[in-house]
Amino acid sequence: MSRTVATRLPELMTSDRAALDGLLDATIVGHIAFAEADGSPGVIPTAVARWDDRILVHGSTGSRWMRLVSGIPAAVAITAVDGIVVARSAFESSLLYRSAVLFGSFRALAGAEKSQALDVLTQRLIPGRAPEVRGSSPKELAATLVLAMPIDEWSLRVSDGWPEDPDEDVAGDAWAGHLRFGDRPVRVLPAPDLRAGTAIPSSVQRLRPRH
Repeated sequence: MSRTVATRLPELMTSDRAALDGLLDATIVGHIAFAEADGSPGVIPTAVARWDDRILVHGSTGSRWMRLVSGIPAAVAITAVDGIVVARSAFESSLLYRSAVLFGSFRALAGAEKSQALDVLTQRLIPGRAPEVRGSSPKELAATLVLAMPIDEWSLRVSDGWPEDPDEDVAGDAWAGHLRFGDRPVRVLPAPDLRAGTAIPSSVQRLRPRH
């Protein structure tokens, strides 16, 4: 059986690529799973970004796991928890979530493609930030490893339904519904050594809550 075909709750699965892109563009942390050289399993949480039809990760050239994962089969898990399905029983309660698993192999990027990918990662974390800061120096680029995985093989599961309580529970007095988390507020804290009078840049201003 294909590893992208669900064996349980297949009704939660979707092949909508736009929905996958929406999840990837709304999430900044993924978990990279791989096999160690001795066959033992490994998993690493790291920042991820979608660049068109690829998933990007980056880190130090001295990173053992990044060197290991380059060129071998790997899996990337991405999850966004949007809330809680509050049912009339603990058994029927669950999470509102979107989760995807992508399969493939990472390859190292170099040259102009590598520099562009780093800008994509910067823009993913704080949109508009890349033009506000200096570019990476040759030394910094040499110390950084950027890997890309094609978005070819993937599965996406979305749980967004209401409680499925049995009739006897619906007839009872317990409350049921959704607890939606919504957008988390952003607190902007200046660095302790920030030079006096340095204005908050536009990219950060746009992340602040509007009243």
